[in-house]
Amino acid sequence: MKKQVKKVVLAYSGGLDTSVILKWLQDEYQCEVVTFTADLGQGEELEPARIKALELGIKPENIFIDDLREEFVKDFVYPMFRANAIYEGEYLLGTSIARPLIAKRQAEIAKLTGADGVSHGATGKGNDQVRFEMGYLGQDSTLTIIAPWREWDLNSREKLLAYAADHGISIDKKHLDENGNPSVSPYSMDANLLHISYEGLHLEDPSAEPEESMWLWSNSPENAPDKAQYIEIGYLNGDPISLDGKELSPATMLKTLNEIGGEHGIGRIDIVENRFVGMKARGCYETPGGTIMLKAHRAIESITLDREAAHLKDEMMPKYAKLIYNGFWFAPEREMLQAAIDNTQKFVNGSVRLKLYKGNVIVVGRSSELSLFNEEYSTFEEDEVYDQKDAAGFIKLNALRFIIEGKARRNK
Repeated sequence: MKKQVKKVVLAYSGGLDTSVILKWLQDEYQCEVVTFTADLGQGEELEPARIKALELGIKPENIFIDDLREEFVKDFVYPMFRANAIYEGEYLLGTSIARPLIAKRQAEIAKLTGADGVSHGATGKGNDQVRFEMGYLGQDSTLTIIAPWREWDLNSREKLLAYAADHGISIDKKHLDENGNPSVSPYSMDANLLHISYEGLHLEDPSAEPEESMWLWSNSPENAPDKAQYIEIGYLNGDPISLDGKELSPATMLKTLNEIGGEHGIGRIDIVENRFVGMKARGCYETPGGTIMLKAHRAIESITLDREAAHLKDEMMPKYAKLIYNGFWFAPEREMLQAAIDNTQKFVNGSVRLKLYKGNVIVVGRSSELSLFNEEYSTFEEDEVYDQKDAAGFIKLNALRFIIEGKARRNK
């Protein structure tokens, strides 16, 4: 039985899926709809979303288009990169980290407009339904959540196109073929300042190589410049603050690194990942700026973090990454891990020099006034601070349990 709602805030892109959802909500729930479009740096013109919403009868005061780029990078991407978070060894969590912010802002708009419901366009097979709805419930558990893909029978792109045609919903040019007829878009894609993802169609065969024309942000390594580029990233408390000596805002930093990294063919991955709901899924991702940032952050940590703190942090990271992937950004355990991680970053200051060349990010130097690298102790030349004879006792004490066990069991 459908719950009764008076006003619903819809996460709205202006594309085919969410335009159909908008009309479907009006018809099925007989409710007022508020549209919310988040600018997370996806690189698309967002004014068409406003025009489309107006065409579908949304009141101007119920259309929200918010520039969240700086908040996204500063409060979500940067904390995640302090943890060096990476899911299943490769995925830099570009889609995962965007959903909590969208959900948070949706709940805020619901409160602002007096809405009693929220809605999203995620399917019943994917991770995003969990991420959105965990976010809503973490912000305001009184909101009614409407997930159309779990209710309707419009379970294919062809059915969505037919519904749009029947209800007078205009189709974006990207959904028309070369003859101007409604068509299926090439891939299911998601983009923000951290990455762009590709799923579906040709990629559903995990043995099939992605077409070169699919990649939108980066040159292929073969076509990247033949000359390497050197850059220097400055760090303060674990966050990148400057590029080649120039201070940049978080969003500008990531945007600039995306452009540089994309030119050099950096950040492409093709993976089969384990979704939270149970099945495996094949996805391709471009994360040029994030790939550079991860390499640089580990490099500055290598000279500023204590050994055991660094090792413990690495042990915590898979748990932290899994929490984000599965939609638990607002969970107390993620916040607890974040507090521990952020505590390690108070001395992660300095700079890292990188060489970018044909898909590779190569660390060529790192420096910090707070560096724990001490040449007096580390040198292979003669020194006056380290007595090498001390190592014998150190080794023997660490091996003492082996010695005792060997004596006890040698003849057993």
